[in-house]
Amino acid sequence: MNYLSVCSGIEAATVAWHDLGWNPVGFSEIEKFPSEVLAHHYPNVPNLGDMTKYKEWNLDPIGLLVGGTPCQSFSVAGLRKGLDDPRGNLALTYVGILDKFRPKWCLWENVPGVLSSNRGRDFGAFLGALGELGYGWAYRVLDAQYFGVPQRRRRVFVVGCLGNWESAAKVLFESESLRRNIKKGRTKRQETAAFTPSSFGQYIQGVGTLRSAGGDLGGGSETLYVPETGKCLTTRIRNDYETENFVVFEPRSPDGVPRIHGNLCPTLNTMQGGQRQPCVALAENTIGRKPQNGGNGDKFTENGPMYTLNATGVHGINHGMAVRKLTTIECERLQGFPDNYTNIKENCPDGPRYKALGNSMAVPVMRWIGERIENV
Repeated sequence: MNYLSVCSGIEAATVAWHDLGWNPVGFSEIEKFPSEVLAHHYPNVPNLGDMTKYKEWNLDPIGLLVGGTPCQSFSVAGLRKGLDDPRGNLALTYVGILDKFRPKWCLWENVPGVLSSNRGRDFGAFLGALGELGYGWAYRVLDAQYFGVPQRRRRVFVVGCLGNWESAAKVLFESESLRRNIKKGRTKRQETAAFTPSSFGQYIQGVGTLRSAGGDLGGGSETLYVPETGKCLTTRIRNDYETENFVVFEPRSPDGVPRIHGNLCPTLNTMQGGQRQPCVALAENTIGRKPQNGGNGDKFTENGPMYTLNATGVHGINHGMAVRKLTTIECERLQGFPDNYTNIKENCPDGPRYKALGNSMAVPVMRWIGERIENV
């Protein structure tokens, strides 16, 4: 299937869908470093640049449009200006691109804040626009930690199918024949479900027909699927330390091959003195601050995975007596990319790599959605 990617970033979609045999006919990215990454890995795919100039694009027919329009206007950081913010209006530009090329499928990603931005009116306007174009749609919040990466990353995914809401719903809602092999952990905790909230519908006579369909796949940090190609591996939670709450990563095997510990995999090599030492995950905006001063969490993560990667800061790790930042390779693994995917030139600066990775989608989640579309 041919697809067009907008707001492409460093192309989690193309990394995820390569093995499906899908073909990108074009990217749309304007930032300098992500554009260099695209040119390095995909020299034969044109970067069309500014997506607002889509009316000038002349492309082969496409079967799918994918993109995560800028999320700032749908988040607290963007002052929740919603569709009044020009960045938010790129969601409507996305709809304009759909109208021009009319692919059978569309996939749109955003932060969960979009669900409540302007009391849900912004998101409702987007879904309504899809419906006006004849797309049945489904949406769901997916958390990357349940797809094989030790990162808590909840994002809204909207799947649209031209003329058929049932096909869109089949992509995002499990059935016995398509469900992943997700094993339950030893304990079940009361926390956010892997998939929530969710709805699907068809735009009929100006009203979205909705049906609720949430689902808890077992919960807990150990309810994780480990992909065959995953070099970024699951967290193992240690509960036998009577200190602060923290996340512990197990070391990787010496030959670099993932080793399963029960239903878990190792991640970081922290061998010290021949013994495994716990790696404690620290939120970047709590490092050097007192717990009562806030940040992305209180103290350390409570029996969970790494904090969500972002474009403005780098989370830390404490092992032994040392505290350090995540490395760029660790961030690539946390997003499911191959090692050194963003290391595209000699003396490549870390700053742009961290930012691009923080802005990216998680590759295993995109792979799961692509496989579901292929199956449907």
